[in-house]
Amino acid sequence: MECPRCKSPVDAHDDGAVDCAVHGRVVPLRRAGEVGYDDFAELVRHAGSMPTYLPWPMSPGWTIADFGHVGRPPSAEATFTTTVGTSDLDGPVEVTVVSEDPGVGLGARVAGVRGVDPGHQAARGPQSIRVRAGGRSVPLWMVECEDGEVLERAVFAGEADGRWLWVVVRPASAALLLRDEWLLADVTSFGPGALEMPFGGPRPGW
Repeated sequence: MECPRCKSPVDAHDDGAVDCAVHGRVVPLRRAGEVGYDDFAELVRHAGSMPTYLPWPMSPGWTIADFGHVGRPPSAEATFTTTVGTSDLDGPVEVTVVSEDPGVGLGARVAGVRGVDPGHQAARGPQSIRVRAGGRSVPLWMVECEDGEVLERAVFAGEADGRWLWVVVRPASAALLLRDEWLLADVTSFGPGALEMPFGGPRPGW
């Protein structure tokens, strides 16, 4: 178990509570122990009504490298998936998609930005990209990275069905892959089709 907001050490208690060295009592982030179908199916069971988005169909050679959720059964406050692959222009590429309730802070941790929510940056000026999530078109805005590593990643965020939706792309140049409206499918509705999902690749370091 981990803190959803940072990489600081946590103490887990017998009652399931988790204390973060920085943020105090938190709802834990649970990441996959084994990146495979069985653990993914368990994530879907624990997600409840929280969507778990994945770029789908996945391009040839791309794999699911990590996934997890924030919360305790039978529902989640946030979910994430990370897929990895390559592009001719950028080499290795990592894409993480986070769906979360306001105030959770997982998206901000993945993106490496301050605070817990994208706030005003997710509705300022014209949209940067659009994705299709849950069957509808969702506008996303670019979120600035305060640490100045603008080439290391591109961060986009917006609102989908009352929740924050984050898309974090590493490296930033690979954001051009999103120039066409990406389809983000909610894997909780996949059923037997989930057996076709490919797993593997380097796990993210955030």
